[in-house]
Amino acid sequence: MAEYGEWNRKGATLSDVTANKEYGVDRDFIVKGIQTGKLEYREGVIWGNPYLRLLRSQLEKYIAEELGHGPLSNVKKQTELRKIKKEIANLKKRLNELQARKMELEKQIMK
Repeated sequence: MAEYGEWNRKGATLSDVTANKEYGVDRDFIVKGIQTGKLEYREGVIWGNPYLRLLRSQLEKYIAEELGHGPLSNVKKQTELRKIKKEIANLKKRLNELQARKMELEKQIMK
């Protein structure tokens, strides 16, 4: 079902917790997909807490089949918007740091 090496590619897998955050699907929805054979998974444990590792491509396809393409595209857009806002905030912070350093150097040069 999965492509060769898909489990090892960066960003190709996600946990059930991350799926809940990114796509708004709960663990029961994921388990239903596993039981019907539409989702492959691997079990993992971090600090004694079990989780399910899923293939992102299969999960997106399953969500589109079950819920339609509308909710999936909205969630993807919200996730992308969140990432963009975070990057903008980081860039503003870095810009402020650079401007402060620039002023400090200009003051030292003027002395």
